[in-house]
Amino acid sequence: MKLRVQKNSPCGTLILSSPENKNALSRELVQDLIQAFGDYHREKSVRAVVLSASGATFCSGVDLKEWGKVKESEDPLDAWQDVATELQDLVETMLRFPKPIIAAIDGPVIGAGLALVLASDLVVGTDKTTFYSNAPKLGLVSGLVAPLAHYRIGASIASRLLLANEPIAAELAHRWGMVHYLVPSEHVWIKGSQLATQIAETAPESIQMTKRLLNEMVGESLWTHLVSGSAVMATVCSSEAAIEGLNAFQEKRTPKFQ
Repeated sequence: MKLRVQKNSPCGTLILSSPENKNALSRELVQDLIQAFGDYHREKSVRAVVLSASGATFCSGVDLKEWGKVKESEDPLDAWQDVATELQDLVETMLRFPKPIIAAIDGPVIGAGLALVLASDLVVGTDKTTFYSNAPKLGLVSGLVAPLAHYRIGASIASRLLLANEPIAAELAHRWGMVHYLVPSEHVWIKGSQLATQIAETAPESIQMTKRLLNEMVGESLWTHLVSGSAVMATVCSSEAAIEGLNAFQEKRTPKFQ
Protein backbone atom coordinates (compact mmCIF):
# COMPACT_ATOMS: atom_id res chain seq x y z
CA MET A 1 0.00 0.00 0.00
CA LYS A 2 1.57 3.27 -1.16
CA LEU A 3 -0.79 5.51 0.82
CA ARG A 4 -1.89 4.99 4.40
CA VAL A 5 -5.04 6.73 5.57
CA GLN A 6 -5.58 7.35 9.29
CA LYS A 7 -8.38 9.22 11.04
CA ASN A 8 -8.06 10.63 14.53
CA SER A 9 -10.77 13.29 14.51
CA PRO A 10 -10.56 16.21 14.08
CA CYS A 11 -7.39 15.28 12.18
CA GLY A 12 -7.21 13.10 9.11
CA THR A 13 -3.76 11.88 8.06
CA LEU A 14 -2.45 10.78 4.67
CA ILE A 15 0.96 9.10 4.75
CA LEU A 16 2.99 8.47 1.60
CA SER A 17 4.21 4.93 2.24
CA SER A 18 6.58 3.70 -0.43
CA PRO A 19 9.99 4.49 1.10
CA GLU A 20 11.60 1.90 -1.20
CA ASN A 21 11.27 4.40 -4.08
CA LYS A 22 11.44 7.50 -1.88
CA ASN A 23 7.67 8.02 -2.10
CA ALA A 24 7.78 8.75 -5.82
CA LEU A 25 4.49 9.82 -7.36
CA SER A 26 3.29 6.87 -9.41
CA ARG A 27 0.02 7.18 -11.32
CA GLU A 28 -1.53 4.79 -8.81
CA LEU A 29 -0.44 6.97 -5.87
CA VAL A 30 -1.76 10.10 -7.58
CA GLN A 31 -5.19 8.47 -7.98
CA ASP A 32 -5.12 7.17 -4.40
CA LEU A 33 -4.44 10.70 -3.12
CA ILE A 34 -7.29 12.14 -5.19
CA GLN A 35 -9.63 9.45 -3.82
CA ALA A 36 -8.49 10.00 -0.23
CA PHE A 37 -9.08 13.74 -0.39
CA GLY A 38 -12.52 13.02 -1.82
CA ASP A 39 -13.28 10.71 1.12
CA TYR A 40 -12.10 13.29 3.68
CA HIS A 41 -14.15 15.95 1.91
CA ARG A 42 -17.28 14.03 2.88
CA GLU A 43 -16.09 13.18 6.42
CA LYS A 44 -17.56 15.92 8.62
CA SER A 45 -15.60 14.91 11.72
CA VAL A 46 -12.30 15.63 9.93
CA ARG A 47 -11.58 19.36 10.04
CA ALA A 48 -8.06 19.34 8.57
CA VAL A 49 -5.76 16.84 6.86
CA VAL A 50 -2.09 16.24 7.63
CA LEU A 51 -0.05 15.06 4.62
CA SER A 52 3.08 13.24 5.76
CA ALA A 53 5.41 10.44 4.64
CA SER A 54 7.26 7.40 5.90
CA GLY A 55 10.97 6.94 5.29
CA ALA A 56 13.78 9.45 4.94
CA THR A 57 12.39 11.29 1.89
CA PHE A 58 9.04 13.07 1.84
CA CYS A 59 8.66 12.72 -1.93
CA SER A 60 11.23 12.27 -4.71
CA GLY A 61 8.94 13.59 -7.44
CA VAL A 62 7.33 11.61 -10.24
CA ASP A 63 8.05 7.91 -10.59
CA LEU A 64 10.74 8.11 -13.27
CA LYS A 65 10.80 4.34 -13.83
CA GLU A 66 7.12 4.53 -14.73
CA TRP A 67 7.72 7.64 -16.87
CA GLY A 68 10.46 5.77 -18.72
CA LYS A 69 7.80 3.36 -19.99
CA VAL A 70 5.48 6.17 -21.11
CA LYS A 71 8.02 7.39 -23.70
CA GLU A 72 7.75 3.98 -25.39
CA SER A 73 3.99 4.40 -26.05
CA GLU A 74 2.62 4.37 -29.60
CA ASP A 75 1.53 8.01 -29.18
CA PRO A 76 3.90 9.45 -26.54
CA LEU A 77 2.52 13.00 -26.65
CA ASP A 78 -1.01 11.86 -25.80
CA ALA A 79 0.36 9.55 -23.12
CA TRP A 80 2.42 12.37 -21.57
CA GLN A 81 -0.64 14.63 -21.61
CA ASP A 82 -2.62 11.99 -19.72
CA VAL A 83 0.10 11.76 -17.06
CA ALA A 84 0.40 15.56 -16.77
CA THR A 85 -3.38 15.96 -16.54
CA GLU A 86 -3.54 13.43 -13.69
CA LEU A 87 -0.96 15.44 -11.73
CA GLN A 88 -2.84 18.63 -12.51
CA ASP A 89 -6.05 17.01 -11.23
CA LEU A 90 -4.32 16.16 -7.94
CA VAL A 91 -3.04 19.71 -7.47
CA GLU A 92 -6.45 21.20 -8.25
CA THR A 93 -8.13 18.69 -5.91
CA MET A 94 -5.87 19.90 -3.10
CA LEU A 95 -6.44 23.57 -3.86
CA ARG A 96 -10.22 23.10 -4.02
CA PHE A 97 -10.32 20.78 -0.99
CA PRO A 98 -12.46 22.80 1.46
CA LYS A 99 -10.46 21.97 4.58
CA PRO A 100 -6.89 23.06 5.40
CA ILE A 101 -4.14 20.69 4.27
CA ILE A 102 -1.08 20.64 6.51
CA ALA A 103 2.13 19.25 4.98
CA ALA A 104 4.31 17.72 7.72
CA ILE A 105 7.76 17.22 6.18
CA ASP A 106 10.77 15.52 7.75
CA GLY A 107 13.07 15.01 4.78
CA PRO A 108 13.84 16.09 1.21
CA VAL A 109 11.14 17.23 -1.19
CA ILE A 110 12.20 16.84 -4.82
CA GLY A 111 10.70 17.67 -8.21
CA ALA A 112 6.94 17.25 -8.45
CA GLY A 113 6.90 16.62 -4.69
CA LEU A 114 7.19 20.39 -4.45
CA ALA A 115 3.71 20.63 -5.99
CA LEU A 116 2.27 18.66 -3.06
CA VAL A 117 3.83 21.07 -0.58
CA LEU A 118 2.91 24.23 -2.50
CA ALA A 119 -0.68 23.02 -2.93
CA SER A 120 -0.93 22.60 0.86
CA ASP A 121 -2.15 25.44 3.07
CA LEU A 122 0.25 25.13 6.00
CA VAL A 123 3.72 23.58 6.07
CA VAL A 124 5.61 22.12 9.03
CA GLY A 125 9.28 21.31 8.49
CA THR A 126 12.37 20.14 10.38
CA ASP A 127 16.12 20.61 10.00
CA LYS A 128 16.05 17.56 7.67
CA THR A 129 13.66 19.26 5.27
CA THR A 130 15.07 20.46 1.95
CA PHE A 131 13.46 21.50 -1.34
CA TYR A 132 15.02 20.79 -4.72
CA SER A 133 13.68 21.24 -8.24
CA ASN A 134 15.54 18.65 -10.32
CA ALA A 135 13.47 18.85 -13.53
CA PRO A 136 16.11 20.70 -15.62
CA LYS A 137 18.72 18.06 -14.72
CA LEU A 138 16.42 15.51 -16.37
CA GLY A 139 15.53 17.62 -19.39
CA LEU A 140 12.04 18.20 -17.96
CA VAL A 141 10.01 21.26 -16.94
CA SER A 142 8.31 21.85 -13.58
CA GLY A 143 5.08 22.81 -15.30
CA LEU A 144 2.91 22.61 -12.19
CA VAL A 145 5.49 23.64 -9.61
CA ALA A 146 6.30 26.90 -11.44
CA PRO A 147 2.82 28.50 -11.19
CA LEU A 148 2.34 27.23 -7.64
CA ALA A 149 5.71 28.62 -6.53
CA HIS A 150 4.98 31.96 -8.23
CA TYR A 151 1.61 32.08 -6.46
CA ARG A 152 2.83 31.03 -3.00
CA ILE A 153 6.25 32.69 -2.69
CA GLY A 154 6.56 35.19 -5.56
CA ALA A 155 8.41 35.31 -8.87
CA SER A 156 11.85 36.28 -7.56
CA ILE A 157 12.07 33.50 -4.98
CA ALA A 158 10.48 31.02 -7.39
CA SER A 159 13.29 31.79 -9.86
CA ARG A 160 15.91 30.71 -7.35
CA LEU A 161 13.95 27.60 -6.38
CA LEU A 162 13.43 26.48 -9.98
CA LEU A 163 16.52 27.72 -11.83
CA ALA A 164 19.51 27.71 -9.46
CA ASN A 165 19.93 23.91 -9.36
CA GLU A 166 20.55 23.82 -5.62
CA PRO A 167 18.67 22.42 -2.63
CA ILE A 168 16.93 24.95 -0.40
CA ALA A 169 17.30 24.29 3.32
CA ALA A 170 14.36 24.49 5.72
CA GLU A 171 15.65 27.60 7.50
CA LEU A 172 15.81 29.57 4.25
CA ALA A 173 12.42 28.23 3.14
CA HIS A 174 11.08 29.34 6.52
CA ARG A 175 12.37 32.86 5.94
CA TRP A 176 10.70 32.84 2.53
CA GLY A 177 7.38 31.82 4.06
CA MET A 178 7.40 28.50 2.25
CA VAL A 179 7.63 26.69 5.61
CA HIS A 180 5.42 28.10 8.35
CA TYR A 181 6.69 26.13 11.36
CA LEU A 182 10.09 24.55 12.14
CA VAL A 183 10.09 21.81 14.79
CA PRO A 184 12.28 18.86 15.85
CA SER A 185 11.82 15.73 13.74
CA GLU A 186 9.98 13.85 16.46
CA HIS A 187 7.37 16.64 16.68
CA VAL A 188 6.56 17.11 13.00
CA TRP A 189 3.32 15.10 12.95
CA ILE A 190 2.42 16.26 16.47
CA LYS A 191 2.60 19.88 15.32
CA GLY A 192 0.43 19.07 12.32
CA SER A 193 -2.13 17.41 14.58
CA GLN A 194 -2.06 20.38 16.96
CA LEU A 195 -2.80 22.72 14.07
CA ALA A 196 -5.73 20.51 13.05
CA THR A 197 -7.07 20.73 16.62
CA GLN A 198 -6.71 24.53 16.61
CA ILE A 199 -8.57 24.69 13.31
CA ALA A 200 -11.35 22.50 14.76
CA GLU A 201 -12.07 25.24 17.30
CA THR A 202 -13.20 27.59 14.52
CA ALA A 203 -16.39 27.68 12.43
CA PRO A 204 -16.11 25.17 9.55
CA GLU A 205 -17.88 27.45 7.09
CA SER A 206 -15.56 30.35 7.92
CA ILE A 207 -12.44 28.27 7.33
CA GLN A 208 -13.81 26.84 4.09
CA MET A 209 -14.78 30.21 2.69
CA THR A 210 -11.44 31.73 3.71
CA LYS A 211 -9.52 28.99 1.90
CA ARG A 212 -11.74 29.47 -1.12
CA LEU A 213 -11.01 33.21 -1.13
CA LEU A 214 -7.27 32.60 -0.85
CA ASN A 215 -7.04 29.96 -3.56
CA GLU A 216 -9.72 30.97 -6.03
CA MET A 217 -10.17 34.73 -5.82
CA VAL A 218 -6.77 36.04 -4.75
CA GLY A 219 -5.06 33.61 -7.12
CA GLU A 220 -7.71 33.24 -9.82
CA SER A 221 -5.12 33.29 -12.62
CA LEU A 222 -3.45 30.27 -11.04
CA TRP A 223 -6.00 27.92 -12.63
CA THR A 224 -5.16 29.10 -16.13
CA HIS A 225 -1.44 28.82 -15.42
CA LEU A 226 -1.83 25.24 -14.13
CA VAL A 227 -3.49 24.22 -17.40
CA SER A 228 -0.69 25.89 -19.39
CA GLY A 229 1.98 24.37 -17.17
CA SER A 230 0.50 20.90 -17.59
CA ALA A 231 0.54 21.29 -21.40
CA VAL A 232 4.15 22.54 -21.42
CA MET A 233 5.25 19.71 -19.14
CA ALA A 234 3.68 17.11 -21.46
CA THR A 235 5.13 18.67 -24.61
CA VAL A 236 8.67 18.90 -23.22
CA CYS A 237 8.55 15.23 -22.18
CA SER A 238 8.76 14.30 -25.88
CA SER A 239 11.87 16.43 -26.48
CA GLU A 240 15.33 15.00 -27.11
CA ALA A 241 16.56 16.44 -23.82
CA ALA A 242 13.79 14.74 -21.82
CA ILE A 243 14.35 11.41 -23.57
CA GLU A 244 18.07 11.65 -22.80
CA GLY A 245 17.35 12.59 -19.19
CA LEU A 246 14.97 9.66 -18.66
CA ASN A 247 17.34 7.24 -20.41
CA ALA A 248 20.20 8.45 -18.25
CA PHE A 249 18.13 7.93 -15.10
CA GLN A 250 17.27 4.37 -16.12
CA GLU A 251 20.88 3.64 -17.04
CA LYS A 252 22.18 5.30 -13.86
CA ARG A 253 24.49 7.71 -15.65
CA THR A 254 24.88 11.46 -16.05
CA PRO A 255 22.78 12.80 -18.94
CA LYS A 256 24.56 14.40 -21.88
CA PHE A 257 22.64 17.40 -23.16
CA GLN A 258 23.59 19.20 -26.37
